[in-house]
Amino acid sequence: MSKARVHNLFVSLDGFAAGDEVTFEKPIGEAGALFSGFDGRFIHGFGPVDAPFTLERALTSTWGQGIGAEIMGRGKFGPQTGPWTEDGWRGWWGDEPPFMTPVFVLTHFERERIEFANGTVFHFLDATPAEALEVASEAAGGQDVRIGGGPTSVRQFLEADLIDTMHVVNVPVVLGSGKSLWQGLSGIEDRFDIGSISGANGYTHQIWNRRSR
Repeated sequence: MSKARVHNLFVSLDGFAAGDEVTFEKPIGEAGALFSGFDGRFIHGFGPVDAPFTLERALTSTWGQGIGAEIMGRGKFGPQTGPWTEDGWRGWWGDEPPFMTPVFVLTHFERERIEFANGTVFHFLDATPAEALEVASEAAGGQDVRIGGGPTSVRQFLEADLIDTMHVVNVPVVLGSGKSLWQGLSGIEDRFDIGSISGANGYTHQIWNRRSR
């Protein structure tokens, strides 16, 4: 059975995982400090040959392992709101999105799917978290489904009790405002076994594994 997984979720000391407003110039709003130490070259398990093998590199590389589909919120795909327009927008990632799987973008507005040569296919889906997970699990072909964010979408899946495992990176910065990951989730930790390990630059990596239901 497919599991729902969250990877590389960076959270500030005051609980924010993105800025308040997404724009073309600032895809994560005023929250760039969260990602100043993130090296995304390792999400598929490879990178520069001479790069040191670190805890961060090892944990980052689990992002794509055993994943057959992703679900993301509309704000992760782009800054637009309301009905889709014919502006040619195909996501933040250019012609080679890193996903290489079906990706289901949650939106209330219809849009034709977008296909890329590397196997990434964006589908636009108006669905509840449970409905979206059912569709994505079928598309994943027996592999797991990554809940890719942003924080509002992750929080909705946590509220619906649909997350099986999470890799949360606590970053030693204070943002003061933004999109909260934990708002309204009091006691959520009771559903999980949580392990943590400290990495470089004051980062703390937490692995949340859902207890047996």
